[in-house]
Amino acid sequence: MTIIIKNKDTLLIDEFRFKCCIGKNGVKKNKIEGDLSTPKGNFSLENLFYRKDKVSKPVTKLQTKKIKRNFGWCTDNKSNLYNKKIVNKKNIKHEKLFRKDYKYDLLIVISYNRKKIIKNKGSAIFLHLTKDYKPTAGCIALKKKDFLILLKLINKKTKIFIN
Repeated sequence: MTIIIKNKDTLLIDEFRFKCCIGKNGVKKNKIEGDLSTPKGNFSLENLFYRKDKVSKPVTKLQTKKIKRNFGWCTDNKSNLYNKKIVNKKNIKHEKLFRKDYKYDLLIVISYNRKKIIKNKGSAIFLHLTKDYKPTAGCIALKKKDFLILLKLINKKTKIFIN
């Protein structure tokens, strides 16, 4: 099963078509950290992270992890923890996963630059929530109701094709 990002505002899976949003600067083959683009390519999906204080554990075949207050995702290309989940460290640049807003109440890690991590190639590429479809910093975002439907359709073998 493959999720297809058809253009800047359409996500397809099976017969489902969902409105989505992507990086402010569109899709890019040679993504770099901070360029506000979504990486082009075919990627695996990793774990689903969720805020248990805001949403119930969703129905999915993906492995799930509860987001704790001190969870972050390293975006510091000087760190050997670059593009990995971390326990928040003040001396390392990172994206907080336990946010005040709703965007990371549910998120799936997209396996971009994860196997052989190349520093400055881009980090913290997620499938997460949106309410207004404003462009992201490079992630793909869906409304919560669509995200919950998607979770029921996918499994650990699902790929995402970003074109």
